[in-house]
Amino acid sequence: MTFSIIARCPHTGRLGLGIATFSIGSGGRCEGIQAGVGICKTQAFTNRGNDPLAIELMAQGHTPAHVMKMLEQNDPDHAYRQIAIIDRDGNGIGHSGSGTRPWSGHHVGKGYVAFGNVLAGPQVLEGICAGFEKDPDTLLEFRILAALEGGRNSGGQVGADGHLTERSAAIRVVADPDYPDVDVRVDLHDDAIVELRRVLEEFKRYEVFYRDRGRDPSTAITQDEFVRRLEARA
Repeated sequence: MTFSIIARCPHTGRLGLGIATFSIGSGGRCEGIQAGVGICKTQAFTNRGNDPLAIELMAQGHTPAHVMKMLEQNDPDHAYRQIAIIDRDGNGIGHSGSGTRPWSGHHVGKGYVAFGNVLAGPQVLEGICAGFEKDPDTLLEFRILAALEGGRNSGGQVGADGHLTERSAAIRVVADPDYPDVDVRVDLHDDAIVELRRVLEEFKRYEVFYRDRGRDPSTAITQDEFVRRLEARA
């Protein structure tokens, strides 16, 4: 009961992922992303070991298609997994196992893979793709957010008792090998994608401050002074 997207920005080479789900704390299960290497995201009946293994294999030079084959050989329950992989050049592959709960599927686009399970139908996947492709020149994190909003607005998740709201959501974007550019998440909320937009937009206001104070601490202003300046411009 999750829909996600993994992607590469064609302008900057940044890699990013977004996830929204009825499950809680989903942002803590997005370890499979490494700048200059690629992304692997496993969901449905998750085998968290797939993601670091895939990153290791791509770092060794293996293609996403070969990595997916290796994951299948390494996992007797591969049919219960939903997996998307993309490399540093934007080459992607998806797998929606026959044991994942319907509606389940994926789409490999130009520089991205959209995928989800326990969805209202294929229109959710179409909404994710349309949201991501709508404004190709905007920042990757906002393209990913638009993809999640597109999935939600197209029906989102549906369980045995009807519609399932998104209770957690996250976006992670990397460019530097040592730390993510963007790592925002909502672990438990009645409307997690709405809250994720609020958190991301607020984070972007602070982004320059957080970056610059570490580069030159001797001239950095205090955070409360930075907030006062933000509020004065509002």
